[in-house]
Amino acid sequence: MSFKEIKRWETKINKNSPDFEKNRGEMLELVGLLQQRLQKSLNQGRVERYIKQGRLTARDRVELLLDEDSPFLEICPLAGWGQEGGTLGGSIVAGIGLVCGVECLITANVYSLKGGSVNHVSSIKGQRVAEIAMQNRLPVINLVQSGGADLTQQSKVFHMGGGSFKNIANRSKARIPTIAIVFGSSTAGGAYTPGMSDYVVMVKNRAKVFLGGPPLVKMATGEIADEESLGGAETHSKISGVSDYMAQDEVHALQLAREIVLNLNYEKKATLPKEHFAEIEEPYYDPEELMGIVSANIRIPFDCREVIARIVDGSRFSEFKPLYGSTLVTGFARLHGIPVGILGNNGVLFSESAQKGAQFIHLCNMNNIPLLFLQNITGFMVGTKYEQGGIIKDGAHLINAVSNSGVPAITILIGASYGAGNYGMCGRSYHPRFLFSWPNSKCAVMGPDQLSGVLDIVMRQSLGNKLTPEMEQMAEARKETLKKQIEEENDVYYTTSRCIDDGIIDPRDTRSIIGFCLSVCYSTEVKGKNIIGISRF
Repeated sequence: MSFKEIKRWETKINKNSPDFEKNRGEMLELVGLLQQRLQKSLNQGRVERYIKQGRLTARDRVELLLDEDSPFLEICPLAGWGQEGGTLGGSIVAGIGLVCGVECLITANVYSLKGGSVNHVSSIKGQRVAEIAMQNRLPVINLVQSGGADLTQQSKVFHMGGGSFKNIANRSKARIPTIAIVFGSSTAGGAYTPGMSDYVVMVKNRAKVFLGGPPLVKMATGEIADEESLGGAETHSKISGVSDYMAQDEVHALQLAREIVLNLNYEKKATLPKEHFAEIEEPYYDPEELMGIVSANIRIPFDCREVIARIVDGSRFSEFKPLYGSTLVTGFARLHGIPVGILGNNGVLFSESAQKGAQFIHLCNMNNIPLLFLQNITGFMVGTKYEQGGIIKDGAHLINAVSNSGVPAITILIGASYGAGNYGMCGRSYHPRFLFSWPNSKCAVMGPDQLSGVLDIVMRQSLGNKLTPEMEQMAEARKETLKKQIEEENDVYYTTSRCIDDGIIDPRDTRSIIGFCLSVCYSTEVKGKNIIGISRF
C-alpha cells in the first residue's frame, strides 16, 4: 500500500463565508506588513562607494556563492527589530543554500552597515546560526569583512562573542568544516574566525587579518609596521600560513570557496526517501486558502486539520487516536515525499491530550520519523478537577517525551503559544531544529489580560482586599501599564527580534519551507531515542 491510497482530509471550509473573507483580509494585511519589514531588512547601508571600489555587497557575495536557482532560507532576518543599539539583522546575512549541490550554512558580514561591527544582536543571531549548523551537520561558509566588536557594547558582546570561536572548534572536531573567505578586515578577536577555520581564502590587497593593527603594535612594542606586513593576504598565504588560498579578487575568492565545497566529498548521513525524488503530490487543497482559515485574532479557534490538509502531500493525513484526547491532533503524513509525524493543537491540553502526545512521540522515535509541531496553544487545563486528576503528571509526561526525543523536530507557531503549552509543543527552549512563526502568532507565559489580571489579584490579596479609592486608581493604572507591556512582549516582532524564532513566514510558504528544512535535517542521522527519562512514569 502506498501513502497515496490514504484517504485525504475532507475540508469543511466554506470559502464564500463572511468569516473566511474577513480572515483573509486581515491575514493579507499582516503579511503585507511582514513584507514591508522584510524589505527593510535588505538595507545594506550606503553601498555606492564600495561598489565604485570594485567590492561586492554582502548579499551579492552570497548570491554568487550559491548554485544557480538555489533556494536561500534566510535565518532571523528581522533580528534586532525595534531594539536600540543594534542593527536590523545584526549586520549579518545568514541562511542555508546549495553550494555545489551541498546544503551549506552561509553568513556574510554586512560591512557597509557600521563597518559590519558585531553588536549584541549579531552575537545572539550568531549563536543561533551556529546551533543550526551543529544540529544539522551543515558545512559553514563565513564571508568575512568586519570591524570587529562594537566597543560601545563590549559588555554585551565580549562574553557571548567568544563562544563563536568555540563553536568553530567544536564543529571541526565533529568533522563539520568551516570555510572563511576574508574580503577585508578581520582584526583583533575577529582574527580567530579565519584562524580557527578549516579552510581560509584571503583576497589579495584587501584582506587584513591581525591581532593588533599598526597603531597598537607601535604603542605596545614601538615597532612601525604596515597593514600588509602585519596581516595582508600575501603575508598569510606566503609567510604565516594562516591563509590556504590567495584570491586575485572577490569573484575569484567565491570560485575558490565553491571548489573547496566540491572537494569536501560531503554526503548526508541519512538517506532521503526515494519518494522525495519522485513526482511529488501537491496538496489537494490550495495553500492560498490558509489565509481565510486562520484568523488574525488568536482568540478565534480553527481546526488545525484544515491547516495540515493544505501543507502535506495530497492533503492526506493518517490520524492517530482520533477519538481520544481530541484537543491534540496527531497523525502521519508525507511532506515532499518525506514521512512526518504531526502534532497540532485544537484547544487547551487535557491529561488525555498529553498522554496521547507522549505516546505519539514515542512511536515516531521508534520508527525514526521526524516531528512537526503546529502550535496554537493557550496551555494546560487548570482547576481542582484537573489538578486532582493528575494534569501535572500527564503534562510532565509530554514534556519529558519532547525533551528526550531524538528525531528532528520542526515547530511552526500558527496562533497562540502560551505557558507550559509552549514547552509541551516543542518551543524554543526545547531546541527544535527549526522554529518559524506566522505573522498572527503570539508567544508569552500567558496572554496580556490573564497575566495582568493574575498579578492584580495577587496584589489585592496581599493587601487583604482593602484598597482606598486612591489605591484603587493606582492598582488599575498599574494593571493597564502591565497589560500594555505584555502586549508588546508577546508580539511576534518582539520575539523574532530576539531570535526566539528563526523568522516570520508567510503562511502560504509553510509547505516549501518545511520541505527544505526536512531535507536539511537529513544531513545528519535521523534516529529516534528511548524517551523514558523520569521514574514517575
